[in-house]
Amino acid sequence: MAGSRETRENNDQADEIAIFDVRAAGGVISRYVGTDLELVIVHRPRYDDWTFPKGKAESDETDEQTAHREVLEETGFDCELGEELPSVTYRDHKNRSKIVRYWEMTIRSGVFEANDEVDVLEWVSAAEAGERLTYDHDVDVLSAFLTLVSER
Repeated sequence: MAGSRETRENNDQADEIAIFDVRAAGGVISRYVGTDLELVIVHRPRYDDWTFPKGKAESDETDEQTAHREVLEETGFDCELGEELPSVTYRDHKNRSKIVRYWEMTIRSGVFEANDEVDVLEWVSAAEAGERLTYDHDVDVLSAFLTLVSER
C-alpha cells in the first residue's frame, strides 16, 4: 500500500502545481572554496534584479528538466541536481500565479558567458547572498538551503 500512498502524494503534488498559470524551476548552485561556502547569484538586466537562476517550464518537460535547462541557459553550467528545496509561489509582473521549484545544484562543467537573460554572475558568501537577493522569497529559499547544508 505504500506505493499507492506515494502515487497519491505525487498526483496531489501534480494537481497542486497544475493550478498555477506559470511553472518554473531553478537552482541554488554552491561550491566550497576551502571551508567557505559560496553560492551563485545572477543579475537579470530585464528586471534589474539579483536572484537565483531559474526559468519557465516548456510544456513537454518535467520540473527537474526545466531546472537543469534553465540553469544551463542562464549560467552556462551543466549542473547535477541534489535535494529539492521548498517551492515558492507568487504573482509575477503580469499578475499570473507562479510556482518555482528549486534544487540544490553542483557544477559538473561549464563556463559563464553574459547573455540576454543574465549579464552578471557572481559567487558570493551566504551572508552576502542574503543581503543582495532582490526578493524575499529568494531569501526564504536561501534559508532552506542553509538549513539543509547545516544538517549534513
